[in-house]
Amino acid sequence: MDVKNLTIKQAHEMLVNKKMSVLELAEAVLKVANETKDLNAYLEIFGDVLVQAETAQKMIDSGKATKLTGIPFAMKDNILIKGRIASASSKMLENYTATYDAHVTKKLRDAGAVFIGRTNMDEFAMGGSTENSAFGATKNPHDKTRVPGGSSGGSASALSAGACLGALGTDTGGSIRQPASFCGVVGLKPTYGSVSRSGLIAMASSLDQAGPFAKTVEDAEIIFDCIKGHDPMDSTAYTDDFQRKNFKKPTVIGVPTEFVHAKGVDARVLKNFEESIEKMKKAGYEVKEISLPALAHGLSVYYILMPAEVSSNLARFDGVRYGYHADGANLLEDYMRSRGEGFGREVRRRILLGTYVLSSGYYDAYYGRACAVREMLKKDLEKAFKDVDIIATPTTPTPAFKIGEKSSDPLQMYLADIFTVPVNIAGVPAISIPSGFVEEDGAKLPLGIQFIAPHFGESALFSAGKDFEKAIGYNI
Repeated sequence: MDVKNLTIKQAHEMLVNKKMSVLELAEAVLKVANETKDLNAYLEIFGDVLVQAETAQKMIDSGKATKLTGIPFAMKDNILIKGRIASASSKMLENYTATYDAHVTKKLRDAGAVFIGRTNMDEFAMGGSTENSAFGATKNPHDKTRVPGGSSGGSASALSAGACLGALGTDTGGSIRQPASFCGVVGLKPTYGSVSRSGLIAMASSLDQAGPFAKTVEDAEIIFDCIKGHDPMDSTAYTDDFQRKNFKKPTVIGVPTEFVHAKGVDARVLKNFEESIEKMKKAGYEVKEISLPALAHGLSVYYILMPAEVSSNLARFDGVRYGYHADGANLLEDYMRSRGEGFGREVRRRILLGTYVLSSGYYDAYYGRACAVREMLKKDLEKAFKDVDIIATPTTPTPAFKIGEKSSDPLQMYLADIFTVPVNIAGVPAISIPSGFVEEDGAKLPLGIQFIAPHFGESALFSAGKDFEKAIGYNI
């Protein structure tokens, strides 16, 4: 069985038509997961996978199957699964066992999905390479000397390698779309509030959003349709009525040319993007050049707002109530040692930065101003969507970089998020779709194109995404 190229849709049809059993599918995926352990994509492969497969088979046999029944899933390590460790790839939480299911976990469980294991990530989702994990870096299946992207690199790497058929990640500033681009899979960041954050270990609450990784746009849509919806446990989750939007097939694509040609964008990425846009023109789309000046400030705004929220959210991990504890000579030393040893360097860096921008002398100069620019960026996008249906950019400014290449220069790492962070700041949905490859050091490295839609415009993304797959002849 070629699980590496098997889609959710194909697997579902084979399962309901009895061309294979859930057990056979689960065993085939487990075989790949065990053969690709050197990628360090999974932190843990669950021991009850075959028991879950039997439960899913009963659902199929009784005629109660959904499109996800029996489908093997990888789950990012910051999404709670009851009875399982959820460490957020941090020493701080390495022994924390979840006491309840996250809302997205429950939705997938009710649909009959089979959880293969929990995947590696940047610690507390802070990073763009999955090198910041307390449990070692994850490798890119296309070239094991390169990063898979981050922070959801483990989920993207596992899916790309064929060690699952679908995966969940979280996206705070591009943490689903950037690894999807680096690993050659589809990644969706849904509208903020369309998927519940209940049971997700928080990083930056106004930016975090759970979403799917899949091999095709259609598979991403199947997963999104399962996990979306109102949750009374999440005060920021929109009601189902609010989320319903009359679907209008997108026909006009906006390209913020000035922004796309920003300094630091690889010439090969630009060439691939321009070729992709030409293919969309041939598929019947109108392409308009648009101006979005506020997008240029997206990174600056993000790296003030995000650390500020990180500082607040991670204050609870003090070594007293729960989490890693180190004994000091007194209470203050307990705090300092527990947090100093329990958190990695990147997490400590962001906590310090966030605490600084929230301090009394700098709150207005930094945090207050960033909030004002955030509103400007939202308005810029709202205005643009009056003239165009979706906006297109490359997903990342470069293909996947080497492991260790940017570790000593955090600013270079942050610049890799230039095209993705404005989406989280505005709360709109976006999708990354494989758009081709570039050759480097004898390896074929994937590239991705990003489509952005207005709030609750996921249907427009799926429609344009499927048209793009057809236009480039993408056959999994």
